[in-house]
Amino acid sequence: MPASVAAILADYTGRTPLRLRAIDAYMVFCAGVAVVQLAYCAVVGTFPYNAFLAGFGSAAACFVFAAALRMRTDPRNAQQFGGRGEGAFAEFVVCHVALHFVVANFLG
Repeated sequence: MPASVAAILADYTGRTPLRLRAIDAYMVFCAGVAVVQLAYCAVVGTFPYNAFLAGFGSAAACFVFAAALRMRTDPRNAQQFGGRGEGAFAEFVVCHVALHFVVANFLG
């Protein structure tokens, strides 16, 4: 691993709280799921197109919800958003529940 990548990784792990690193890992997972679904669609085709749209849209929306949660729970943004983040987590959960109701309805 090059020295610059090791320095960036050391700085990230040293300055980023564990809670934010967990959210970042979830965001990487969501982006990976979206990329895999897009690649599958490109290789195999879009026969159940509503299933592709529901899956890809769900992965993208989960990424966006996680990005909003990360912004609101970052201690460096405490003055801008206020609070400790419990409200942000509640919004995250409610948005996920609503999203998955929409996705399940879209699949038919």
